[in-house]
Amino acid sequence: MNLEAKAIDIRKDIVELIYSAGCGHIGGDLSVTDILVDLYYKQMNVDPKKMDDPDRDRFVLSKGHSVEALYCILADRGFFDKKELFDTYSKYESKYIGHPNNKINGVEMNTGSLGHGLGVAVGMAMAGKMDKRNYRVYAVLGDGEMAEGSNWEAITAGAHYKLDNLTAFVDRNRLQISGTTEEVMTADSQEERWAAFGWNVISIPGNDMDAVDKAVEEAKNTKERPTVIIANTTKGCGVSFIENKAAWHHKVPTEAEYEQAIKELNERRAQYE
Repeated sequence: MNLEAKAIDIRKDIVELIYSAGCGHIGGDLSVTDILVDLYYKQMNVDPKKMDDPDRDRFVLSKGHSVEALYCILADRGFFDKKELFDTYSKYESKYIGHPNNKINGVEMNTGSLGHGLGVAVGMAMAGKMDKRNYRVYAVLGDGEMAEGSNWEAITAGAHYKLDNLTAFVDRNRLQISGTTEEVMTADSQEERWAAFGWNVISIPGNDMDAVDKAVEEAKNTKERPTVIIANTTKGCGVSFIENKAAWHHKVPTEAEYEQAIKELNERRAQYE
């Protein structure tokens, strides 16, 4: 499978889902897509036919507002019906709500209240060690979310318990709902901060699929400590007029913007045909 082409297909689904539903966090969805595609189509041991496998890998989307990217990938992987997702997303009584819902196949935990996902991921990784299971745990955090103090308690615990079965990503797109991360709450240097807590730190261009894949492989081969991958991404990656715009944290495309976004993505996709 060509993962770059798959990431474009997922981005098209994200744009379609948000446009048709009239809601969603499109900027963060598009920045995190390459990370999720590499995990779900290559790296993670997950299977919709074996969702209760005790050795399955665990994934926690701590930045739960980027749920549209996760839903589109889970639907594409066959965890649930894609048509049902697109027909009902964010509608009255739909289980497909605007943050991860663990009543949905493939979703390990509800998230959305920022600062809690990594702590749960640490617990999952500790349980794996205690039960002598071979699964790995992955968590994706937003860079704005790093202002939450609970993350730093989890980071301390992850290093203390030498959880080498745990990999965290920071989606470092440098924008959040109210502006740049550095204006809202200074976040640099993420690399130095995590390293000071004893984690193995890898810093990569986070929208480069090959770089993401190599970083995950390095994390798998790192022993005696957890790994964080600081993924330097572009908010809105793949759609020119959305890229690096804080206003697109939570904004719905107009009909003209939707058509332009799909046109740009189709042009990119054609390069792989």
